[in-house]
Amino acid sequence: MTEAILILAVLFLAFVALGVYVTVKAVKAAKRGVDRTITQARRTVEDTTLRAKSYGAGGVTPELAQLRLSLRTSMRATQDALEAGAAEDASLKESLELFRRLSAHGHELDADLKRLERDPDRAGVAAQLGELRERTERITHAAESLRWAARDRARKFADDELASLSAQIDVEAGALRHWAAPEQDDLSWPEAAGQPAPAEETRRADAGGRPGGQAAAGGGAPQDDAPKAITAQDPRQQTFYSWQKSTRPETTN
Repeated sequence: MTEAILILAVLFLAFVALGVYVTVKAVKAAKRGVDRTITQARRTVEDTTLRAKSYGAGGVTPELAQLRLSLRTSMRATQDALEAGAAEDASLKESLELFRRLSAHGHELDADLKRLERDPDRAGVAAQLGELRERTERITHAAESLRWAARDRARKFADDELASLSAQIDVEAGALRHWAAPEQDDLSWPEAAGQPAPAEETRRADAGGRPGGQAAAGGGAPQDDAPKAITAQDPRQQTFYSWQKSTRPETTN
């Protein structure tokens, strides 16, 4: 009885631990999902705000908003392209690592641009626009180079695979069109008309090899090949041996 209670207690604790583990995993997954949703929502709001600012009248603020918007758009597109390609092409992992290093410079530039948006010294900010524009172009150009290289690589592989598949399909289609089996050609030589069969030739050769007198002698005499009658032996001329029994004379009643 005590052993049964211990077993039930152990099973209960195991189920409780399993339930806690599953609950923690579910909560973490839900938290990651919520964080991802919040991040996407915040990013959408920021992009919308920057797009609205960039449509304003000429000045420092629209210029800074345009630089931030182009930087964020280029970096996000490159990140999506590299992450999608790295899942299928292992050689893109090095490119993805280079992009992470480039992203550090991009985040630093985005933070500087965001800080300058709130800077009251518009004259000083306007003096830095040339340098900020150059930094933005360098980072976006590097990101676009990685993105287009990854896309060209994926397109080249897709074209090669499509060409190979098309060639295989053409071969298979050609094989399917030969639905009639080819006729077997008779490679044996046709026999000449009137030529005797091999068996008949053999019989004629045997007959021709015998002496002519023997073949036609007697004008109808029996041939040597004819079966001969069996001649009974004369008992008086038969040789007797000591171990043979003598023949008893037949008696008549």
